[in-house]
Amino acid sequence: MNLYEKLLAREEKLSLVGLGYVGMPIAVAFAKKIDVVGFDLNEKKIALYKSGIDPTHEVGNEVISKTTVDFTADETRLREAKFHIVAVPTPVNDDHTPDLTPVEGASTILGRNLTKGSVVVFESTVYPGVTEDVCVPILERESGLKCGVDFKIGYSPERINPGDKVHRLETIKKIVSGMDEETLECVAKVYELVVEAGVYRAATIKVAEAAKVIENSQRDINIAFMNELSIIFNKMGIDTKSVLEAAGTKWNFLKFYPGLVGGHCIGVDPYYLTYKAEMLGYHSQVILSGRRINDDMGKYVAENCVKSLIAADKAVKGARVAILGFTFKENCPDTRNTKVIDIVNELREYGITPVIADPEADAAEAKMLYGVEFTDMDMIRDMDAVILAVAHTKFSGFTMAQMDAFFREGTKVLLDIKGLLNRKEYEAAGYLYWRL
Repeated sequence: MNLYEKLLAREEKLSLVGLGYVGMPIAVAFAKKIDVVGFDLNEKKIALYKSGIDPTHEVGNEVISKTTVDFTADETRLREAKFHIVAVPTPVNDDHTPDLTPVEGASTILGRNLTKGSVVVFESTVYPGVTEDVCVPILERESGLKCGVDFKIGYSPERINPGDKVHRLETIKKIVSGMDEETLECVAKVYELVVEAGVYRAATIKVAEAAKVIENSQRDINIAFMNELSIIFNKMGIDTKSVLEAAGTKWNFLKFYPGLVGGHCIGVDPYYLTYKAEMLGYHSQVILSGRRINDDMGKYVAENCVKSLIAADKAVKGARVAILGFTFKENCPDTRNTKVIDIVNELREYGITPVIADPEADAAEAKMLYGVEFTDMDMIRDMDAVILAVAHTKFSGFTMAQMDAFFREGTKVLLDIKGLLNRKEYEAAGYLYWRL
């Protein structure tokens, strides 16, 4: 029997290295079909999973409590598996250069526990060449094994959208690749066990790596265009959302919207591509221009908050400002690389210390990463301005009475970043309303 058949017969196991927003749902999906060892260095996270708690909110506590995934923080348990999937984050450094530390660390750990006959598939988003030129040498060094002889490698970029209950692992076509035809077929068959939408066999590992990194770069550029339009239309006194709704009636108009672009994918992946381009002597024109616009949007929002306070005859220094929402996207607890922190930092430059509330966010993570402590929504009162920063479903149902309760006497300044509320209604009620 080949490896795929042995997995089906439960004679071999699959391991998942990295059990975050991407890795954990993959492990849970495979565990419905085959035996899975789920490994993560974070012992607290492993303890939560074992106790039936899903801190990511991706599959829910009920699913976690029933899954057969063998959760562990013991790296030697990886020796029990022959098919390994690496799903660790690939962030950027402060200077926007790729931080390959997580994927290098995962390769080191896996290498120490790699056995002959294994297949290793990387899912982490990287620039073309990382799997073969960075990860393989580490695996070989740590294991003493030879790639192509003792073990094989593949690459299958993750496409899971955190917080999205529609576009899931099972419903998104999966790109797969392998170092040779035999590996490609093995990788494809294994993923076909859980991906109902099917797989796409990429020509090479580098093609698969490149495909992933341009998916998010394309989205980043399109959102940057919307953000630039928002800046222009704001100067013209035109409502951007109204313009986009009108333009969107044309069949081929791409329906993107302005907003804060953070997280560990769209706000990061373009830098991986431009970094590799720089290594080859090409300086990006379009991609980096889009990144600059998107990276500055938090500051732009804060500046417009200050301008709105002035227009409402309110003192800027010491103004009482509340920010509702802190995660990088709606309906997701993840605060990593959130651009809301840019709003916070810029407001502090003006002598404003905002209070922040987010019922969806991972409070411990926000405290650790940014030193931010959340305020309970019920405690937000007597504000001069409120910034509705994230489009959580909980926020979209706000009534005007609920919004009124946040403010003190005088003109109410409301910055509705994602346009969740009805502009005409709030302006008719005397609000000074602003949105991207």
